Amino acid sequence: MLSTHAEATAVPSTSRIGELYLGHADSAVRLAYLLTGNRDVAEDLVQDAFVRLAGRLVHLRDPGAFDTYLRKTVVNLANSYFRRRRVERTYELRTRGAATIGALAHSVEDRQTLAAALRKLPQRQRAALVLRFYEDQSEAQTADLIGCRPGTVKSLVSRALETLRKDVGSEDR
Repeated sequence: MLSTHAEATAVPSTSRIGELYLGHADSAVRLAYLLTGNRDVAEDLVQDAFVRLAGRLVHLRDPGAFDTYLRKTVVNLANSYFRRRRVERTYELRTRGAATIGALAHSVEDRQTLAAALRKLPQRQRAALVLRFYEDQSEAQTADLIGCRPGTVKSLVSRALETLRKDVGSEDR
């Protein structure tokens, strides 16, 4: 009996959630990073997303829908993260009596300038841009992931692009 148990534990076994993690975690971290601008936060959000989804796998009718479900969970967790941050900042400002938060330093390189401008966008606009252009989602898919109508996605993307044009275009080169 003991040898059978030892043999069973010697063979590595990958659970369904483990397989899904190996297949989807990298792209989910990239999405979360683009939404938050912080690698550590992105990794935490993805880990939280997988923990939440682990208990719901039995209810997943279409295994092909996991990617969409994971994206939506990451977007929702990012929104929650920013809501918490906003509450924390408000509390901090109130307790310290500070009137403003220092602006982010801009880099000379285009990628860093664009990343900084992207981080300044409101969360929904940033999510719409990242999902549409980086994740290459359609307007309908983006609307479903953000929880709005396709027309709202068009408006969010339009306003975000206009803001980016102004911010990035105003940089001294």
